[in-house]
Amino acid sequence: MTRRLTTRGQQRRDQLIGFATARFAENGFHPTSVTEIVNGLGVGKGVFYWYFDSKEELFIEILRGAQQDLRRFQEKAIANEPDPLARIEFGIRASITWLAGHPDFFTLLQFAAIDEKFSKLIRLGEEIAVNDVARHIREGIDQGRIDEGDPVVLGHAILGVTNQLTRVLLFEKKYEPGSVADTVIRFALGGLRGFSGVIAAGALSVTST
Repeated sequence: MTRRLTTRGQQRRDQLIGFATARFAENGFHPTSVTEIVNGLGVGKGVFYWYFDSKEELFIEILRGAQQDLRRFQEKAIANEPDPLARIEFGIRASITWLAGHPDFFTLLQFAAIDEKFSKLIRLGEEIAVNDVARHIREGIDQGRIDEGDPVVLGHAILGVTNQLTRVLLFEKKYEPGSVADTVIRFALGGLRGFSGVIAAGALSVTST
């Protein structure tokens, strides 16, 4: 549903999205009802359905908006950087920094990737992310600074390593985001350059609690 919103209307829509994001991440998408969302905000269902046709549409808007915000954050981090390897490094660091600040979205991302209603949107976002990094890889190959290979396949490899280490090290083991980024970058850039060294786990530091 597309409506022309006033400033107040946009604020109300953002409130619905913010509250629902937290509830979906905490309780899961399927157990969370529209009634729970509107009761939590102290509004009626009519308010909800003014902005969204369904709970599914709301969830898609959460996913799409977060994907767009992450991509903008990455683009800002690499803007005006001429070195393709530096752009890959800055992009990885920006991704992990953004995800560290949006743990609820990462939880929703893990669910959406395996749910048939939403997996297509996640695959599309992944395809865009892979193509973004593949462009930098292709440029590095052309410069002779990255080993020959399929830039798209290598882009998938970088995305996979980033997502896996973010899940395990950042969100499960609570390592510092900067340390996780350092490890992903050393592994990814080492692989692109043909380096087969092993990253020492001792390079990571745990967030103090």
